[in-house]
Amino acid sequence: MRRRGFTLLEMLVATSLMAIAVVGMLASLSTSLKNASRVTGQDRAALLASRKLEELLGAARLPRNVELQGPISSEPGFEGGWRAMVTPFEGPPNTQAGTAVLDRVECEVWWNQAGVRRSFRVDGYRTAVLTPEDMLSGAIPR
Repeated sequence: MRRRGFTLLEMLVATSLMAIAVVGMLASLSTSLKNASRVTGQDRAALLASRKLEELLGAARLPRNVELQGPISSEPGFEGGWRAMVTPFEGPPNTQAGTAVLDRVECEVWWNQAGVRRSFRVDGYRTAVLTPEDMLSGAIPR
């Protein structure tokens, strides 16, 4: 009469193979979680940068050729900030007060992730009308 079932050796081999498979899956899961965390940080920065750029583009009056900056504290534990600069991009020759020009607005959002400083940069363009103060400050080349 034959006995049915598994021997102790067969059980040890099956358990060893299962342990190797589980360790491999855990290593893949760890790598996936690290990548997801990195992408989440970049997505957050892209959202914050585009929001800040829209805010700057909608501002009625921004100084030209002056670095603007500030902190971004959207969430507890998120350390970061923003920097922006408005520069003249294009205008007609012989510009004077009352002339419409095109300004470039560059905005960079930075944050610390795992002890490494990372940044994300966006830029946009807006039209503006020159004021006499712009002409006196030298913000627009003649």
